[in-house]
Amino acid sequence: MNFLELAKVRYSVRKFSQQQVEPGKLDLILEAGRLAPTAANAQPQRILVLNSEASLSKLKTCTTYHFNAPLVLLIGYDTTVSWKRPYDNNDSGYVDASIVTTHMMLEAAHLGLGSTWVGHFDPALIQNIFSLPSTIVPVALLPIGYPDKASSPNPNHDKRYDKEKTIFYNTFAINE
Repeated sequence: MNFLELAKVRYSVRKFSQQQVEPGKLDLILEAGRLAPTAANAQPQRILVLNSEASLSKLKTCTTYHFNAPLVLLIGYDTTVSWKRPYDNNDSGYVDASIVTTHMMLEAAHLGLGSTWVGHFDPALIQNIFSLPSTIVPVALLPIGYPDKASSPNPNHDKRYDKEKTIFYNTFAINE
């Protein structure tokens, strides 16, 4: 399937089977993240693979949005290596980690796996529970696994604004 077809059929899976993700598929997902572009190629992403019963139990104390996935990737960035824009010192790490997460999410879909982007968690609690260094900023959780047979896209999955509402050429002519 081509990329746009993949982008259309991929949906946020919120109900997973307990079938484990094969190590080879996990490696491909992690490689997709490794290959993702980052500002100034600083590669500040830091990915914690949570696939043991103990680590997944810890995660459940940090968020209710784990969906009992057999594998969760915790994606963050290291502030000591992320690129900062010289004009305002804006840290690109959050964007870099988001690009990495998107690449991994799409590779998971390409491999027949489901995922959902989770941003609903307390970063300080995540840092504490997983003993992250203070320089690591958690950005996203990515539960991954095989969709349960009862899993289906959200009813709003296919609803998209017309291009004219979100795409502008040369000037913003926003009509409310």
